[in-house]
Amino acid sequence: MTADEQLEAARAALEKGRWAEARAGFEEVLAERETPEARFGWASASWWLGENQACVDACTRAYALFRRSGDVASAAQCAVWLAITYKSNFANYVAANGWLARAERLLGPVDLGPAHGWLWIARAYREPDLDAAETLSGQALEVGRAHGDVDLELTALSQLGLIRVGRGETAAGFTLIDEAMAAALAGERTALDTVVYTCCDMLNACELASDIERAAHWCKVADEFVATYGCPFLYAECRIYYGSVLAARGRWAEAEQELDAGLRITDGSCPGLHGRALIRLAGLRIRQGRLEDAELLLQRAEDEAHAEGEQALAVASLLLARGDGRAAARHLEQRLRGVEQHGSHLAAALDVLVDARLATGDVDDAEAAAQRLATLASTSTSATQVALATAAAGRVAAARGRLQAAAGHLELALEQWSELAHPFEAARIRAELAALLVDDQPDLAVEQARRALRAFEALGAAADADRIAAFLRAQGVTARTGAKGVGLLTGREQDVLALLAAGLSNPEIADRLHVSRKTASHHVSSILAKLGVRNRAEAAAHAARLAK
Repeated sequence: MTADEQLEAARAALEKGRWAEARAGFEEVLAERETPEARFGWASASWWLGENQACVDACTRAYALFRRSGDVASAAQCAVWLAITYKSNFANYVAANGWLARAERLLGPVDLGPAHGWLWIARAYREPDLDAAETLSGQALEVGRAHGDVDLELTALSQLGLIRVGRGETAAGFTLIDEAMAAALAGERTALDTVVYTCCDMLNACELASDIERAAHWCKVADEFVATYGCPFLYAECRIYYGSVLAARGRWAEAEQELDAGLRITDGSCPGLHGRALIRLAGLRIRQGRLEDAELLLQRAEDEAHAEGEQALAVASLLLARGDGRAAARHLEQRLRGVEQHGSHLAAALDVLVDARLATGDVDDAEAAAQRLATLASTSTSATQVALATAAAGRVAAARGRLQAAAGHLELALEQWSELAHPFEAARIRAELAALLVDDQPDLAVEQARRALRAFEALGAAADADRIAAFLRAQGVTARTGAKGVGLLTGREQDVLALLAAGLSNPEIADRLHVSRKTASHHVSSILAKLGVRNRAEAAAHAARLAK
């Protein structure tokens, strides 16, 4: 077989998703003579095999070889690919921007074509200004259609959908995304990478809109794709976004499983995604009241490449949960300037900022943040942003002593969060209503508090459950019928409790559940703390009482 025949055979294997075979074929070509085409093919196969650093090194080499050969379009393709990979896999924005600038300079004198479209896709992918991102993606879509590049067309279509969901145009955005997903997974695309791009946009949009049903459907399809072709990046991206959607909908045990999977898959291979998974899991830990665990996760995330806006928001949320509203506000104001044009990021930041300012008694600043949030929500069709703004208005009104107005806002926010199926936010609103109504309508306040307690216990929000239980006790109401922490055990902790009650040791529990001994020990310690018991024997006795 000639070198050209070997190269074509390797390319054919790459197109069919036979990654190991493709890479071996490219290696045979490279053993004879290093060509930019073979080096770039080897890089592509390595990416699909999950060897991200190796593929970046190879693509960088391919770029240099294309430049030496005078193939400007292919060199620009490598530069764009490197920009996307540095951003998505490593969260290295400096390198990503450098490669984008290089691609743009190379394509300056070249006639308009698909290469420019891919450059615009990469630019939009990195662009926080949604108006600018939409313009770039729209230009890419036009070029893709004009030149018959279906991969560019579908990628631009899904990216436009994500941008519109981010702007709050949920229905219009998902119409574009679903179209792109259907076409890509039906085989209309010519490159398997197109499935990766459209899937990532879809999961990102589902997280922004908390559309768990759509996410569940498309994740199932993505699982089938991964089972056929394999793709650590797609698999991890799906898990991290899907875990976040599950967390928003109150399915915390499932969310934890998905985020843990994302951490395992990205550990050592995709620092950017690994950092994102750490931050998302830390956010869940904050809601669970496990603040020390959240701090450890965020400390680990500092050593990873990550999204600065998400990191800042999580740190501020942790500071606020610990009662340091002033530090939380200062952290947000210092760190989130760069993402303020992104509606969803800005809404979440303003929501935390309102609470942080109220915690320190800075009502004027809290009201200013709430008004900014209301303005943002008024120009968006995002139901989540509207609910955040409504709740913030209620909290500020309560701080001003406008109790009737506060109750109206909070009752409306409760309806909004309930319609969105966000049980944690709804329970917090109930707790706030209870505190607001306790003097004038004590019976209604107790009812709201009880419903909040049931929700917090069902979720596993230990700190919030303890606070609302203390509120009920202050009203002379029996908050719980069992031991402290009843109902706060996760599904896995309930499994551990059953084995503990059966007399199994930590090593035996680890073997039975196929987890490490350290994990089993952590579960046992968590159970003892949640149940308010001193030792394994008391925990076993508690389990026996529950079984009666």
